[in-house]
Amino acid sequence: MTDPMLPGTISQDESRYLMHTFRRQPLELVRGEGARVWDADGNRLLDFVGGIAVNVLGHAHPAVVRAIAKQAATLIHTSNLYYTRPQVELAARLNAVGLEGRCFFGNSGAEANEAAVKLARKWGKLNRDGAFEVISAMGSFHGRTLAMVAATGQPKYQAPYAPMPDGFRHVPFNDIDALRAAVTERTVAILLEPIQGEAGVIPAAQGYLRAVRDLCDGENLLLVFDEIQTGMGRTGDFYAFQGYGVVPDVVTLAKGLGGGVPIGVCIAARRADVFEPGDHGSTFGGNPLACAAALATLGVIEEEGLVASAAAVGLYFERQAATRLAPFGATRGRGLMQALVLNDPIAQETQAAALHRGLIVNAIGDRVLRLVPPLTIGEPEIDEAIHVIEVCLDELTAHARTPEASEA
Repeated sequence: MTDPMLPGTISQDESRYLMHTFRRQPLELVRGEGARVWDADGNRLLDFVGGIAVNVLGHAHPAVVRAIAKQAATLIHTSNLYYTRPQVELAARLNAVGLEGRCFFGNSGAEANEAAVKLARKWGKLNRDGAFEVISAMGSFHGRTLAMVAATGQPKYQAPYAPMPDGFRHVPFNDIDALRAAVTERTVAILLEPIQGEAGVIPAAQGYLRAVRDLCDGENLLLVFDEIQTGMGRTGDFYAFQGYGVVPDVVTLAKGLGGGVPIGVCIAARRADVFEPGDHGSTFGGNPLACAAALATLGVIEEEGLVASAAAVGLYFERQAATRLAPFGATRGRGLMQALVLNDPIAQETQAAALHRGLIVNAIGDRVLRLVPPLTIGEPEIDEAIHVIEVCLDELTAHARTPEASEA
């Protein structure tokens, strides 16, 4: 059988065979190990994107590789018509790290958030006279399904698919007065990211989440935290909400949970746990392979103390950046979920220049560089990344500092 791919570059083949839904970087990745990846030309790069906060243990971590291989040789998929031990064990492990409750497993963050919204709507029928409306924040990002696009507080994602499903309202992030004013008899839940990732790594203000928790308690609403990007120890706590001293009724988790293998989960505390058989489902959700990978990932995070390490290494990044990158911008974030907010609108150019020098970072808009590296990195990798960013920014802003440019 002949290869169906026509001669040409991978970008040409991608353009022919794949829907045009991504703006890919000019890079074909073929191998990864730890915090490093290699491209098709053999170049080695330092990966500070980590599959967009997915590869919390880096690439090809031996414990995850062993767990996947062992489980793949034993039992990959059964559906949820039967019991499987890895799924139950994973749910039990998750109960021990921040929120006690029953789990529903899906395959992605969007599916986990869909489960949370469906759960809230059923809860509203039982507890708030049929209330169904969910309030989320402007600038939020909750997934790409139609309902989660409606929940996302960014009109650019909604415009191509209007009209949006009913049942979602948006208020400014970190504005408790706006949130209070938006609550009506139709409201059933408030859905928030403790740190908004796709908006440019914007943390909740001190006291804001506590005020939201008090509002939910006073108005008999559910509080749902989307920890798809912030969970798994990335912020220096297993869940970001732990750093704020606030506990939700429902939490969603995905991205880093499987160490690179797709898996998502919606965890509901007893107050919110209203699903019954037939209310929701997933063919692949919680399959033995994904759960085995997640169990291995959680095991490494615990055994290697990676939550505490994320806090310490993140603080080191902030201190180094405050010294070496201060002329170009300021940092924002917690732990190993960081952003460099640039003084000049050159984020895209900086991303390209860094890639040329062997560092992968993520530009958000014109002024923000997002850095979400593996939790396994240490201070030497931070120093290396900051050096590359510093050199790139120095070169990109050099022209603006020349006398000729100033006179112009």
